[in-house]
Amino acid sequence: MPKTETMYHIRYSLPEVTLLRESGIGVAEIAARTCYDSFAHSENDAIRQASEHLDVEAISTIDDSDLLDNLAWVHHHHSIIEHSNLSYLVRGTSRGVLQEHARHRMQSISVRSTRYTMSSVINAFVATIVSGEGEAAFVRNVLPLDLFVVADEAYQRIEIEGMYAKLHYQYTLSAEDFLESAVAKSSRPLLEGSTDADTLYTALETGKKKRNVGDAFKHIVTDNWKVDMVVTFNLRSLKNYFDLRTSGAAWFQIRWLAEAMQAATPEKYLRLIDKRYKLV
Repeated sequence: MPKTETMYHIRYSLPEVTLLRESGIGVAEIAARTCYDSFAHSENDAIRQASEHLDVEAISTIDDSDLLDNLAWVHHHHSIIEHSNLSYLVRGTSRGVLQEHARHRMQSISVRSTRYTMSSVINAFVATIVSGEGEAAFVRNVLPLDLFVVADEAYQRIEIEGMYAKLHYQYTLSAEDFLESAVAKSSRPLLEGSTDADTLYTALETGKKKRNVGDAFKHIVTDNWKVDMVVTFNLRSLKNYFDLRTSGAAWFQIRWLAEAMQAATPEKYLRLIDKRYKLV
């Protein structure tokens, strides 16, 4: 069962975060020691021996570095920690958060695309229109898809009804153009003959999907729409992200995500970028 949080009397589902990959802090110490030509002064064997024998595997397992700690907290020399990178899988944040995330320039981000992944919604609408069953059938088939960050079912129904109204308006402008954009040519025969909405929806779901189906229908998506993404930060940029987005002044949805990412971040990184961990 997804975790939820209530804000302004509305219940939201919380994002789930998994750390996919970490580069370690050893590379950052190698970078710092290269600047100062001070490999022999490291407390880490793999760093001391790096000039003569480079053990990349051992370097990647380093958990502490006195030099990095000194640079980060005494000299505030954070460019060195840009050599450490962390990648996170984020599930169930919102498109509203995605817009906020894009303001952090120094990151790599790959996001679940509505252009390619909204065929189930369009199939549900087509099945509703062809069967003549109306909005209730659309809501019935779309509600289980769990498309929205707002977790209250009553509010989700409002969102789905709004999507139906937008799609229905577009359909009334040109039914033929709508179906051309919505249904793959090989699936068009499924629309012939009378059938109920649920049966037709299932048939369309198992048939070939229309390529780039979201191109014509992205306008129905609101900031409440759930997205999944993979984000990669270097450690310096992650510090900036956590400093800004775990603050009480941050928008609550991105604060929830930042807190979940922070919880998934190993302590050896947090000790270099978060004073609360430095003081422990």
